[in-house]
Amino acid sequence: MRAIRFHQQGPPDVLVLEDVPPLAGPGPGEVRLDVRAASVNHLDIWTRRELRGVSLPRIPGADAAGVVAELGAGVRGLAVGDRVLIDPGFTTAPSEEETLGAPSLSPHYGILGESCDGTYRDELVLDATRCLRVPEAWDFPTAAAFPLTALTAWRMCVVRGRLQPGETVLILGAAAGVGVMCIQIAKLSGCRVLAAASTEAKRALCLSLGADEVIPYAECDWVKETRRLTGGRGADVTIDYVGKSTWRWSLKATRAGGRVLTCGATTGHDPTTDLRHVFFRQLSVIGSTMGSTADLAAALRLAERGHIRPVVDRVLPVHQAADAHQLIEDRAVLGKVVLDLSEPSP
Repeated sequence: MRAIRFHQQGPPDVLVLEDVPPLAGPGPGEVRLDVRAASVNHLDIWTRRELRGVSLPRIPGADAAGVVAELGAGVRGLAVGDRVLIDPGFTTAPSEEETLGAPSLSPHYGILGESCDGTYRDELVLDATRCLRVPEAWDFPTAAAFPLTALTAWRMCVVRGRLQPGETVLILGAAAGVGVMCIQIAKLSGCRVLAAASTEAKRALCLSLGADEVIPYAECDWVKETRRLTGGRGADVTIDYVGKSTWRWSLKATRAGGRVLTCGATTGHDPTTDLRHVFFRQLSVIGSTMGSTADLAAALRLAERGHIRPVVDRVLPVHQAADAHQLIEDRAVLGKVVLDLSEPSP
């Protein structure tokens, strides 16, 4: 079986394509999946580059889509040959949090590629309940680009953030994988969307997805621009998973009594926070991580109706995984980069 692995943490060139031992067959309730595509997420970058406690060697990757190749005993609702995408999160033991529909709060929660070997490989064996059918109109790269970003955006915007019709939502990094999902979910929630993006091409993408206004935040005082576009009030909700480089200004861009939602920190996890903006202006800072299979299924139902979709910037053969990582680190993509595992490597 082919897999992309790294034997030490470091820059993209630590990623190597090599043969690894095949997986054991599926156990009860499990399926074996022939992986056709795996998308690249910022989580993969952090794991490869610096995340502590990563056992080596490690296969990165949280997202995958492919074909069911074998069923374990007792599997119902799936058949060999079904096209599926996967929920990248899992739990290793029962918990109260999982019973309440919030498995990502469980101390036993993990994510493929971060907590164990991930999806940059030819085959996966996983619980059948984590497999969801791919919409008929989608190819495998599109399906692989959906799970982690859709799951993250859905829980952050709908479950945790509780976006309401008529609210103005400012989205930082709006042309990235999570950002493009947040734009679409916010519009479906009846919100006015202000999308902040660094280049003209990224802003054009945001408008094509339904953003009402775009803000060239690399070229202007985007806090002032946000206030101008909101009549001096600020955004009702600010979505900032960019982190250190934007956080202190995100607090200023949010109206008194508003909400700041975050699900990540791509530019650093230790920003300066002026707490006066939080307590004096009574801001709510709401964190969110991943979600449940039910959350992913809810987002997928909207996708099947054509209401939301992932954005795939490009598809690269799996042996170019290092190039894919570099493109994301260089912020040179619109949406997602996907690795193609359907063809043999040269």
